[in-house]
Amino acid sequence: MKGMFTAFIIGILFFAFSLLGFTLQHAILIGLVAFLVTLWTNEALPLGVVSILPIILFPVFGILDTNAVTVNYSKSIIFLFIGGFMLAIAIEKIGLHKYFSARLLSFFPKTSRGIIYALAITSALLSSVLSNTTITLMLMPIALFLSENKKLKVRFLLATAYGASVGGIFTPIGTPPNLILMGFLEDHQLPALAFGEWMVLMLPVVALMLLIMPWILSLGVKEENVEDISHAIPELTSTQKRLYGIIVVLAVILVGNTFLKQFFGFSLNEKLVLLGFGLLMFVPKIGFLEWEDTRTMPYEIIFLFGAGFSIAAAFSSTGLAADIANKLAIISTFPLFWMFVSVALFVTFSTEVTSNTALTSIAIPIFYEFAKDMPQNEGTMLLMIATVAASYAFMLPIATPPNAIVMSSRVIGIKEMATIGLKLNFIGVIVLSLVAYFIWAWML
Repeated sequence: MKGMFTAFIIGILFFAFSLLGFTLQHAILIGLVAFLVTLWTNEALPLGVVSILPIILFPVFGILDTNAVTVNYSKSIIFLFIGGFMLAIAIEKIGLHKYFSARLLSFFPKTSRGIIYALAITSALLSSVLSNTTITLMLMPIALFLSENKKLKVRFLLATAYGASVGGIFTPIGTPPNLILMGFLEDHQLPALAFGEWMVLMLPVVALMLLIMPWILSLGVKEENVEDISHAIPELTSTQKRLYGIIVVLAVILVGNTFLKQFFGFSLNEKLVLLGFGLLMFVPKIGFLEWEDTRTMPYEIIFLFGAGFSIAAAFSSTGLAADIANKLAIISTFPLFWMFVSVALFVTFSTEVTSNTALTSIAIPIFYEFAKDMPQNEGTMLLMIATVAASYAFMLPIATPPNAIVMSSRVIGIKEMATIGLKLNFIGVIVLSLVAYFIWAWML
């Protein structure tokens, strides 16, 4: 009850202060969002329960009617995620992720710096197709037991968490903020990026961060001794080989679809492709799942998407996004590069004190007000920067699920995470802004 009371007080305070510069309806919406964000943050109620609350709160307070809210919980983009998660469940069920992890770990030297790079890159690559929460949970025990040296344990854990955040942006399904953006683009009839196009654009950002971030983490510990670590790669069973083949076919289709769109002007519906491959996991003698296996699907995250889309819809339909954009209008006068830097800084450090999914839901409709008056490619880049920056918050456990998970090990202190994370926040902003300005601008 204490957490709910805290959320109620924070909501009231935000409502009261908002009355000084916003209309009554906008102040109510700001208060409701503050209330929801606080509940997400302090976990006074289960994540799924809080995520369903907009269905009740928005109509009761005159923000959106019931139909306008509930439609956000069944957007087609959500089914892309469901298909991807069915594949992820199959990968975990038959243990194929262990093969991938061992294979990746085997490429690196058995030094402290080598292990930091191995954990970060393994976590990043797996998190690009599986839940970054799941991957962090899976790799945390490995990171904890690779060494008895507390200093090394801290760096190994941070490499795992930060790698999951860095790699999560690599695909549209890697992290919830990406899907929030894809749904928003679809809602506003804006050009949506194909799966392969998204990966090509994100590759420079992910690659640079995976070069810099582990190197930063290894400073001061590269001379520490590391126990002998086995990199034994398990033999693939016939079942694992079959799933491996299916994943390869899916990858070929998604990559090929990118070329279809670029060179022939048409493409497959990737939501249907991914959902179709997910359902294929249940076909006898082809797939690997029973319906009972879907009990592990994170339905609370699906509801979280719905809540995020609802918040974005409320900010747009009530005009609050435009109102806030007007108050931030000075940003639109900056040169393009410094506009990118300002947006990335604003989102990155705002995310440190709230859910990155909720923050993305709020930020995208706000910055869309700027994007509407920009050339289409520049506007798309601005929204992509706001989305990616929400995943690149490394200072506090509240910011991202991977940060919270490794903090639960009780090995890392908040001060230590904040000290290292602050450097990486600024590095992430610089890398993201430079890549957008010099590479995305050329490619889009």
